[in-house]
Amino acid sequence: MPKRAPDWRIWLGLGLTTVWLLLGVLWISQEGWSAFLRLPADDLGSFLEGAFAPLAFLWLVIGYFLQKKELEQNTEALKAQAEEIQRTAEQAVIQSEQMAASEVHARQEAFLQVYRAVRAQLGTIIGFLFISSQATAADGTVTPEEQSKLFANSSRDPETFSRRMLELHFQLADFPERQYDLFYGTPIRARHSNSFIFTFERLLKRAGEVDGEGIIRDAFLGGGHGLIYRLAKFHQQHAPPELASPDRTGVYFNFDPEQI
Repeated sequence: MPKRAPDWRIWLGLGLTTVWLLLGVLWISQEGWSAFLRLPADDLGSFLEGAFAPLAFLWLVIGYFLQKKELEQNTEALKAQAEEIQRTAEQAVIQSEQMAASEVHARQEAFLQVYRAVRAQLGTIIGFLFISSQATAADGTVTPEEQSKLFANSSRDPETFSRRMLELHFQLADFPERQYDLFYGTPIRARHSNSFIFTFERLLKRAGEVDGEGIIRDAFLGGGHGLIYRLAKFHQQHAPPELASPDRTGVYFNFDPEQI
């Protein structure tokens, strides 16, 4: 680290001090050194006090200005340090926000992976509900061949059965009791409906945890599964306790063909 050159005030002080001392020596020389050395102690003290008082005052003034300059430099250094701390704090805030955004994005990506699996699960549940009311074995109009085609298409589009259920529900607009029967006409359909509601509401809860603005939740409610959820929830409120309660009907599949 290079050394700083002395302040000009120091050079001025040294120069004036040197001149003042030379003048003092010159004056003493003119008066005679022998006479100076024979001065009484009181007179010698008064002479030295008067001779060095201006120098003391000079260096006091120089010291004041040097200290003032040092304080100004320290103040500037503190201001620069404060600005650096402020920039560091702002950078830390930005990094924290970026980390939080990355965390939210990662949670949303993980949730969307779960959603794809649950969406397929919901498609299967509503497929069983649809077949339970529309299969030819249940006095419906959908043949086993059509069922196979619908389930094959459902593997690519999980909302296939939801749209078919919506069509049926709208076709029965003049028959509220038959609309109700689509969802809670039998204990088997009640179990499928309760299973669908139970699974969909868990998905909505997870969506709320990763999306505070509710955009994902609104998208779910506006889709085919979401509309079926609303209809099922409506009919659940009008079902008797033994059918409306998931605890009584259960929410899991019974894979006995006669119980689907």
